[in-house]
Amino acid sequence: MQQFLNHIQAELSQLYSDEEIRNFGFLMVEKVTGWNRTQIIVNKNTIFSSEQRNIADSFIEKLKNSEPIQYIMGETWFYGLKFKVDKNVLIPRPETEELVDWIINDVSRTESLSILDIGTGSGCIAIGLKSVLPVADVFAWDISAEALKIAAENAVHNNQNIVFQRVDILNVENETQKWDVIVSNPPYIPESEKQQINSNVLDYEPHLALFVSDRNPLIFYEKIVGFGLKHLKPGGKLFFETHQNFAQACVRLLTDKGFKDIELRKDMFNNDRMIRAVLK
Repeated sequence: MQQFLNHIQAELSQLYSDEEIRNFGFLMVEKVTGWNRTQIIVNKNTIFSSEQRNIADSFIEKLKNSEPIQYIMGETWFYGLKFKVDKNVLIPRPETEELVDWIINDVSRTESLSILDIGTGSGCIAIGLKSVLPVADVFAWDISAEALKIAAENAVHNNQNIVFQRVDILNVENETQKWDVIVSNPPYIPESEKQQINSNVLDYEPHLALFVSDRNPLIFYEKIVGFGLKHLKPGGKLFFETHQNFAQACVRLLTDKGFKDIELRKDMFNNDRMIRAVLK
């Protein structure tokens, strides 16, 4: 076991930091053996079988090609819950955990709220909210059938009852339901910024969930704000994750549309990232 961890260090030292490599090593060994980190340390002199070694070596080769460790493992953690992930869904980020935390601390935990997550992807926001707000009715929309399949599996795995629906928010019609909370982490990276994106994101994560046209980078925010005007209950709340460069523009959009109590918050990296607004 220790021999293999040393092998990982040697193979990846030119590509990743020591801390990243150490984390990758434990994740790979956990995946191959089914052991937790304590068990790995206790059994550090254990030798992999040839099959285990072949699987682990395949993980290393994928890392050399910049494939995200979350996709290689097929899973990741978000808000204390384990989520299945693959190329059809974005990898949940810690900044989005901050958004979930804000919502949970901003609403009543005892009222039977109705919540809509637009562009749910892996389902991390919807499932994270439902896990702490069990009496809430949580709905989750996405245009991608593949993403909804992953999200539904994640809901079952985490024992959370979510209503998933395939909906294109840019073309939604004849919707009559109203919600107490609408939240969205929509695509917001302009196409022109592709060259600035790391290859582990650009080459593997779904572009449908990442990029928008330079001609109208706020297209999803404009649509969701308009949808919120009609489909939030009085006093209902709208929450967004946003591109730091367009956060102020989103605030102006919400102000112009008559929302109140608009608040913009920075994420853990000090970037303007999260917005809350209340329907009058």
